[in-house]
Amino acid sequence: MIEAIGFTILGFVLMELSGWAIHKYLMHGPLWMIHKTHHEHSDSFFELNDLFSLLFGSISLVLIFLGVEELDYRFWMGIGISVYGMLYFFLHDVLIHRRVKWMDRPRGNFLKGIFKAHQAHHQSRRKEGAVSFGLFWVPKKYFKNIEK
Repeated sequence: MIEAIGFTILGFVLMELSGWAIHKYLMHGPLWMIHKTHHEHSDSFFELNDLFSLLFGSISLVLIFLGVEELDYRFWMGIGISVYGMLYFFLHDVLIHRRVKWMDRPRGNFLKGIFKAHQAHHQSRRKEGAVSFGLFWVPKKYFKNIEK
């Protein structure tokens, strides 16, 4: 059981780290033509940028399917990536961008810090000049001076 928890956490952490690098160096680099749809205002519910969610979700499913018979590390890492994806959807699409209007803006200090970092990221609508590329790995400065 400890091994399952460890690999689930590892999958989650690797998703945040690789997501940060992919966001900074690929999405704001050679894949900007896809990602820029997320930085533009649109009345459409879907963005071309949503293809990245399909990619990461597919990786998670492949790992789960490859590891399901033995319930080995692949299964649990796939579960970790899936948990990350669900939290990403909830934080990013529901709370921050309100693509699905289930809740009001974030109220807790941790969520407010994530919200501030994401707002700072969207200050630039260009490929260059963006900051704060992670979802959970957010610089401390965004948690300072948060109204209680």
